[in-house]
Amino acid sequence: MSAIDAIDALGAITRRADTAVRDTAVRDGAVRDGAVRDGADTGRLRTTLNGEAHRIVYDQYLPDSGSGRDGLVQELRLISEVDLAHLVMLAERGIVDTGRVAVLLDTILALRADDFADLRGMPMPRGVYLAYEGRLVERLGERIGGVLHTGRSRNDLNATTVRLKTRGPYGELLAEVAELADILLAAADVYRDVTMPAYTHGQPAVPITYGHYLTGVATSVLRSLEALLEAGREIDVNPLGAGAVGGTSVRIDPHRTAELLGFTGAAPNSVDAVASRDFVLRLLAACSTLGVTMARVARDLSTWTSEESGLLRMADDLVGSSSMMPQKRNPFLLEHIQGRSSAALGSFVAASTAMSTAGFTNAIAVGTESVRHLWPGLAGTLDAVTLLRLVVAGAEPERERMEERAVGGFTTATYLAESLVLDGMPFRKAHHLVGETVLSALGRGVSLAEAGRGRPEVDALAPGDGSSWLDPADVAAACSYGGGPGAASAEVALRRLTAELERLQSEATARRTRWTRAADRLTATVRGMVESP
Repeated sequence: MSAIDAIDALGAITRRADTAVRDTAVRDGAVRDGAVRDGADTGRLRTTLNGEAHRIVYDQYLPDSGSGRDGLVQELRLISEVDLAHLVMLAERGIVDTGRVAVLLDTILALRADDFADLRGMPMPRGVYLAYEGRLVERLGERIGGVLHTGRSRNDLNATTVRLKTRGPYGELLAEVAELADILLAAADVYRDVTMPAYTHGQPAVPITYGHYLTGVATSVLRSLEALLEAGREIDVNPLGAGAVGGTSVRIDPHRTAELLGFTGAAPNSVDAVASRDFVLRLLAACSTLGVTMARVARDLSTWTSEESGLLRMADDLVGSSSMMPQKRNPFLLEHIQGRSSAALGSFVAASTAMSTAGFTNAIAVGTESVRHLWPGLAGTLDAVTLLRLVVAGAEPERERMEERAVGGFTTATYLAESLVLDGMPFRKAHHLVGETVLSALGRGVSLAEAGRGRPEVDALAPGDGSSWLDPADVAAACSYGGGPGAASAEVALRRLTAELERLQSEATARRTRWTRAADRLTATVRGMVESP
């Protein structure tokens, strides 16, 4: 670039900057007239947020045309729910007189009933809350509208609303994971007698049943359900009252607002209350662990549904065709399970990285930037769980093919070696002898039982009545120790896991019930305060 070109380019940049300054001045002048109303004038700050920065930070509250959700309305509903509980507490404690509180409550109820239509499209120069509070002040005056924020900060308010927001997707995920576990256990019971090979390193290993495999998956899923319940305990602690970070001198009662909002208790430390969003990491970690299990199961099912394997057949409404190859039955949902089950892991890395940049106090990196990764993580996990539930419910084992592979894969070899050991032979010698027998069977194209004939040590174990010998189904049934697929062991495992599922479902249901009852109680309390003479 020549010197003249550089000067011209610099001039263009300067002209654009001058235009931006003029536009900003016009904008600031226009907003200043309504600054108090819209929350732009805080007393110290008298301008709106930069337009580009505003788009990045606050566009999350614009209506989502794809999902039909309105982020602004959702946020205002959460804020106003906290407002109702907070105002009731302020009146009950005598901090604000009941008359003013009743007017505020009635106005907030009207806004909620109208789905905040009066507030849509409003400027948000300093965020949703200040614009919303400013509108209440404009309507009701400072003496009434101005008491809403008594004894609290946006910091503890945000810490509270994010917990309320988490309840919906979290409760839905708990219910869906429990349903997946239920389907797995039901299928495990139905298919407990379908013999198949267990695989290690991709090779047939020992005989189990398809039901035994599903029981194993259910065991892991139930551990994840318990981890999700444990991770969610923090969202039942009420942070409202912690203020900006150091509590408040106003004699509020956080335990009362906790009761009205369905929390189990109040945060004991104001710093932790606003500094921590540990539940975000714990929920994402639990989802990530569950996601790993689902991805591994999807890989197994993908292999077993292949034409070469042929162990499982998927229902027609769970497979896809090819746009070019008419013979294809693609179990493509399994690939979606693998993809979506990893969403929480990505969210966990992003959320924990964002948190690690902040000091242990209220921080946007924690309360906003880290938290925003929770929603796609929960959504991806929910999708994967739902898809896996559908797949498990709609997959049919190919019994004959499974049994054929159990025989052809010499899966009873370990049982034969153990039988020789129980007859007095050292294990390593038995291992070697059976290995030679398998090699002979491969060379002659016969079964393991046939290849063992003529070996005195093996013949001594074979039944003399000519009944089946080394049948994979019989061997699987004999393996009742160490959590094996034997009938007695399988029955105990299914009973234990069913009881565990019922316990975890009861805990999850109790939480959702507490939240619902608290909402009803808050509504009744507010109505009583508004309608009292």
